[in-house]
Amino acid sequence: MLIEGNFTVKAPIQKLWDMLLEPETLGSCLPGAEKIEKIDDKTYDAVIKQKVGPIKVKLSFRNRLTKIEAPTHLELEGEGEDVTKLGHMKQKTAVDLKDMGNGDVQVSYKSDVAIVGKLAMFGDRVMKSKAKDVEKEFTKNLQEKLKAL
Repeated sequence: MLIEGNFTVKAPIQKLWDMLLEPETLGSCLPGAEKIEKIDDKTYDAVIKQKVGPIKVKLSFRNRLTKIEAPTHLELEGEGEDVTKLGHMKQKTAVDLKDMGNGDVQVSYKSDVAIVGKLAMFGDRVMKSKAKDVEKEFTKNLQEKLKAL
């Protein structure tokens, strides 16, 4: 399943880049994040709780940065599962930052997500809708965090 989108935030591109690589920032901006822990310079463990359709899931997974071109491009791969064994997930994501001028940065992302197990029964439509809801809340939270700096 391909999940992609973009949004714009007001921030200097380098400040945004630095914030996106900080576990504390991601944890405070990402809805449902219970833990994001930096294992090393390229590896992060995360626990995220979400409600997908009628099911509540708690995903525990590891992401690894596979390509970094500061401050405009990064790629990461991750794998994990629901702690109650409702499903297994693998993902590959690319994120691009583009300075639009006037202090605006466009953030574009594309994730290729593979899900197996009970979580997969919801299909692309429900999962993409959930991803869009998470994106909206993440964007709002990130913008508020940037204003506070």
